[in-house]
Amino acid sequence: MKKSAMFALTIFLATTCLLTRPAWSAPQTLDGVISDSMCGKKHMMPGKSDAQCIRECVKAGSKYVLVVGDKLYTLDARTESIAPFAGKHVQVQGDLKGASLHVQSIHENNQR
Repeated sequence: MKKSAMFALTIFLATTCLLTRPAWSAPQTLDGVISDSMCGKKHMMPGKSDAQCIRECVKAGSKYVLVVGDKLYTLDARTESIAPFAGKHVQVQGDLKGASLHVQSIHENNQR
């Protein structure tokens, strides 16, 4: 009886540790350029700046993304808080889950 109770407790604690691990993960900081999910790295609206193109695409239903090298991370935040950074090189801190970044802070990064 004691062995089965100890085994059950061990399984319970191991499962609890595995399930709560993501809650302990530290926020990550990524450097990149703010864009939109439709255009990615390359913007092609004639006569408009990259920032204008990005904002227009977001108005049309695209999502804000952070371009880091060849990777795109969808930004999970209020669009109003990201809009001023459209087309700019930024540093974003947040919780990364797959290709989605829940933004905790964002600021322009002039150091490249």
